[in-house]
Amino acid sequence: MCGIVGILGRHEVAPVILEALRRLEYRGYDSAGIATVQDGRLERRRAVGKLVNLSDLLVHEPLRGRAGIGHTRWATHGAATLENAHPHRAGPVAVVHNGIIENFAALREELAAEGVGFTTQTDTETIALLVRRELEKGASPRDAAEATLGQLEGAFALALLFEGEDDLLFVARQGSPLAIGHGDGEMYVGSDAIALAPLSDRITYLEEGDRAVITRAGAEIFDAEGRRVNRAVQRIEMDAARVEKSGYRHFMAKEIAEQPRVMAGLLEHYLPADEAARIALPEALDFTDCDRVTLVACGTAHYACHVAKYWFGQLAGLPCEIDIASEFRYRDPVTSPREIAIFVSQSGETADTLAALRHVKDRVKQVVAVVNVPTSSIAREADLVLPIHAGPEIGVASTKAFTAQLGVLALMALRAGQQRGRLDQTALAEHTTALRALPGLMNSALGLNETIADLAEALAGYRDVLFLGRGTMYPLALEGALKLKEISYIHAEAYAAGELKHGPIALIDTQVPTIVMAPRDALFAKTVSNMQEVMARHGPVVLISDAEGIAEAGSAVWKSVRMPEAPALTAPILYALPAQMIAYHTAVAKGTDVDQPRNLAKSVTVE
Repeated sequence: MCGIVGILGRHEVAPVILEALRRLEYRGYDSAGIATVQDGRLERRRAVGKLVNLSDLLVHEPLRGRAGIGHTRWATHGAATLENAHPHRAGPVAVVHNGIIENFAALREELAAEGVGFTTQTDTETIALLVRRELEKGASPRDAAEATLGQLEGAFALALLFEGEDDLLFVARQGSPLAIGHGDGEMYVGSDAIALAPLSDRITYLEEGDRAVITRAGAEIFDAEGRRVNRAVQRIEMDAARVEKSGYRHFMAKEIAEQPRVMAGLLEHYLPADEAARIALPEALDFTDCDRVTLVACGTAHYACHVAKYWFGQLAGLPCEIDIASEFRYRDPVTSPREIAIFVSQSGETADTLAALRHVKDRVKQVVAVVNVPTSSIAREADLVLPIHAGPEIGVASTKAFTAQLGVLALMALRAGQQRGRLDQTALAEHTTALRALPGLMNSALGLNETIADLAEALAGYRDVLFLGRGTMYPLALEGALKLKEISYIHAEAYAAGELKHGPIALIDTQVPTIVMAPRDALFAKTVSNMQEVMARHGPVVLISDAEGIAEAGSAVWKSVRMPEAPALTAPILYALPAQMIAYHTAVAKGTDVDQPRNLAKSVTVE
């Protein structure tokens, strides 16, 4: 995703920033830019496409200055155009930004009412305009930046550069990582250590809510309440910098935190901003005369397919089967020339899934790949490829790839419902509006991190855990159990809540917690009845629900996690986050290897 670099140097910084941006290319980007201050004058250069385009531009139009900021942009709000490329400027201030400003539309309306014009479609431009407004009121650069931060909602990492200030950077972090590098009479800022590694081996990672005033003499860091704080300076080796944890303790924590941004980018790609009821999937994906959908995958991707089975049935009235890839070929599946077969894989190299694809490729109407690597084997051999745009996922336990897979599958189900006459334009617009609101809800769910960490400390003392859910929460219960067992090594099982009395209830006692995933929906009352059966047998219950559901369930539950309210379509995507965080924090509490759990590999390339 987007990359940020900032330098207060002793020499010309534009070439150094450009090289640092090259080290961030792995994140993916579609435009890049640099701004500098020279003799008090703020200037910038931007280019669409690869960094070589920016490099060529700088040859013909050099940027002078020993203070600067740079950015590689992965488009979310607004297309990949020169106007939307970072840095954004409003008079005497330039800004680069990673993340999503959730309330930018309301802020734009406020600014527009004051006669302020806009030159981009991005949320980031709003930040620069707000800072300029404060400066015009007479505020100092730091005070203007602080006043602006107080108006922003969402996730962001920011770096601001001011005209007339060649020894000042203002940076802030909320939800997106940011690191400060310390040099000899120089200071650096980067999205992660790999950008800074050749410049400095002394790194300070900003914590959530931190902001910093940086000069060549050092950095003054303040927390979200404005209190001066000290953050550790860590010495890093070059190899450690390449690991790219970006200040997070583990890759899994980083990848959990990236999900709102990933989902926003995915939706930007597949849902044109100017057309509320159009889904930008390939025209060749046609469910009109399809008589069945078959979804095939392994592990976490299989549970994503399980959720999609509900969606295809409910939204499109389309019969749907799900198969574990390793079993698919061996049951000699009955296929149809009117069947669409969908194969889901993060890496696109999963051996069982690839073999299953090859088994049916010439026997069905169409083979579709939902993958994170569009150049992978599964992608190359499919008829159609739908990338999930999750970016590199290094943690073995899939997190952002899972929710991104769900996002693409939801869009496919909506397309099927539209093509088959089950969803009119009004209904489709309601669903796409719900999807566009999802990144904001995901940001809210991430705010439960401390609550879930406390819960996990208690769960770490148990040997067995049950998960229950109904409807689309049943596959989420399966996913929650998988996550917990694969990284914490606690034995965990999941059941459809209605199956509790058909055997699993025999396991209930004081030493077997039951985690119930139950938003306040049409199935909630039935799920609560099953939950009461657990509590009647002295089983500790953890309820994951919204405020209304928790209130209705009563005070007898052992612990609860209060989620934001969500429509039925997006609830299973949203509820993946607490399942992931429970597993992560329980593993941390137990001291297991979160990112590389025993016996597991990220991509299973042998059968």
